[in-house]
Amino acid sequence: MKPYEPNKLPLDCIDWEKHVSLIGKANAALARYDGMLQSIVNPRVLLSPLTTQEAVLSSKIEGTQASMEEVLEYEADPREPVTPAKQADIQEIINYRRAMGQAVGKLKKLPLCLNLLNELHKALLQSVRGKNKAPGEFRRVQNYIGPAGCKIEEASFVPPSPERVAPAMHDWEKYLHYDEKDRLVQLAVAKAQFEIIHPYLDGNGRMGRMLIPLFLYEKNLLSSPMFYLSAYLEGHRDVYYERLRAISRQNDWNGWIHFFLTAIAEQAVINTGKAKAILGLYDRMKQEVPHIIHSQYVVQAIDAMFDRPIFQTSDFTVRSRIPKQTAARILNDLKKHGLIRALRQGKGRRASIMIFPELIDITEKSR
Repeated sequence: MKPYEPNKLPLDCIDWEKHVSLIGKANAALARYDGMLQSIVNPRVLLSPLTTQEAVLSSKIEGTQASMEEVLEYEADPREPVTPAKQADIQEIINYRRAMGQAVGKLKKLPLCLNLLNELHKALLQSVRGKNKAPGEFRRVQNYIGPAGCKIEEASFVPPSPERVAPAMHDWEKYLHYDEKDRLVQLAVAKAQFEIIHPYLDGNGRMGRMLIPLFLYEKNLLSSPMFYLSAYLEGHRDVYYERLRAISRQNDWNGWIHFFLTAIAEQAVINTGKAKAILGLYDRMKQEVPHIIHSQYVVQAIDAMFDRPIFQTSDFTVRSRIPKQTAARILNDLKKHGLIRALRQGKGRRASIMIFPELIDITEKSR
C-alpha cells in the first residue's frame, strides 16, 4: 500500500447544500450549550469532573483502562499502590488534562499554530507510553495503521510519507485561519486532515480530539474550552473510524462531515444536559449545606467538593482554605447527612479519602 497523498485545503468537493440543515442544527445546539456555559459563574470549577471524564474517554479510545473514579482516587493519594499498568494509564489521562490546560493558557496570547501543537504533544507524552517517540516533533519515519504486529503491506491505512508531513501540516495550519463558509465544517475538515496526516509517531488520536474544544474556543464558538466529544466518538467508534477510512479510500469527505456535524449536534445536547444537572446540583447544595454545617465557609466547602469530588480530607482543608478543625467538623457533618462518604477510612497519619457520589454519578452517565 502506498502512502496516502492528502488533499490540498480548502476542499473543493464539499456539498454545502447537502449539509445546510445539519449545519444549522449543530450550530444551534452548540450555541445553546455555550449559553449554558455562560450562565455558570465558574465553569472551570463546576465542570472540572467533566474535563477529567473527557480525558478518560479520549484515552480509552486509545486503549487505556482507567476509570474517572480511579484517576481522581489516585490524585487524592498518589502514594496508594496501583499496578504499573494502571499507573501508566492514569498518568496518560492526567497528561491529557494537563496539556489541555496548558494549551488554553497559551491561546490567550497566540492563535492555534504548529508550535502550540508541538508543545501540546510534548506535554501529552511526558513520562508515559510514547515518551521515546519524538514528543513535540513531526515524524521522520513512515508509520502505518493496522492490527498489532501487522506489516505495512497489511496496513489498513498508510499516512503520508515523512517528507510530505511538514508541507501538509503547514497547509493545514493555513486552513485553520482560512475564512471558511462554516466554522463547524472547517473543524470537521481540520480534524480529519490531522488524523490522515498522522504527523506524530504516537498520540495522534488524542491530539486530534483535543483540537475540537481548542478550535471552538479560539473561534469564539464557545466562551470556555469545554466541549466533550469523546463520549460520542467512543460510543460510535466503528462508524468514527469507518468515516475516516472512507476519506482516504473513496475521497468521501461529505460522509465524514455529516458524521461529525451529527456528533456535534447530539453531544452538545448531552453536554448541555450534564452541565445543567451539575449546575442544578450546585444550586441545591447552596440551599442544603448551610442548614447542615452552619458555617461561614459554606461556599468554600461546596466549591472544593465540586472541583475535586474525590479527595483526601487533608487536601480538602488546604484547597478550601478552611481552618483544620472547622474543616474536619464540616466533613463529618456532610458525611452524617449522606452528601459524602468514605472511599477509604483514615488510619494513623493516613487521611481518609472521601467521595461526593452524586456529582460522580452525573458525570459518568452516558446521557
